Amino acid sequence: MRFSVGGHPVYAYGGSRAFDRERPTVVFVHGAANDHGVFAQQSRYFAWHGMNAVALDLPGHGRSGGAALTSVEAIADWLRDAVDALGLRDASIVGHSMGALAALECAARYPERVKRLALLGPSAPMPVSDDLLAAAAANDHVAYELINGWSFAPASQLGGNEVPGLWMLGNAMRLMERTRENVLSVDLVACNGYANGVDAAAHVRCPTLVVLGARDIMAPTRNAKALIDALSDVRTVTLPDTGHSLMAERPGQVLDELRKFLGVKA
Repeated sequence: MRFSVGGHPVYAYGGSRAFDRERPTVVFVHGAANDHGVFAQQSRYFAWHGMNAVALDLPGHGRSGGAALTSVEAIADWLRDAVDALGLRDASIVGHSMGALAALECAARYPERVKRLALLGPSAPMPVSDDLLAAAAANDHVAYELINGWSFAPASQLGGNEVPGLWMLGNAMRLMERTRENVLSVDLVACNGYANGVDAAAHVRCPTLVVLGARDIMAPTRNAKALIDALSDVRTVTLPDTGHSLMAERPGQVLDELRKFLGVKA
């Protein structure tokens, strides 16, 4: 699916199904230096089970045009504009990592536009180490290596994924390597600078699902506690032996939690 937001082209994966404004819509928002592909399984499932699935490439990422947005707040406003451009009154939003922060901020700013909210691997705040920020600013490949090493639980780094033949670390590395120059740096600075997470959570009015990885180093579960406590209508799920790359490490479990939350039967 291709459409336009603010004069720039936007690509979204729709699960190989035609978009229909009369159906309920779930929008997927990826994290730093990622694209729509991280939600391939989940988006395709919902597209074939009665919903519009819109797995976005954020500006400057994947197949979307424009420059990467420099703050979580700017991404949140852009998400509202994307929902407008699709001709929708509202949508459920699923965000991972940086995308979770943007989805949270969007739901707080525009409560009438977000029907349900799912936050995968959120953290408030979401601090980024100085070494990682410096490596990303220099477009040094070590930034990708650090993220890849920190994003998967120890067991996941050895294999054992439920999808036969999938090399999780290799796939994640190749995805980041496709990212345009300077985009990772912009994304990480946006995450590091976002300070409104807990306050935003207090202003969310829709039902919210939070999915955490028990072995997450990038966004430790303790960093989500204040955010979760501030949400008024929240269900929290912690996946054991799972790191930050939730959709790759536990694709079936993430899908099951989203399916139950969004009220879609198997």
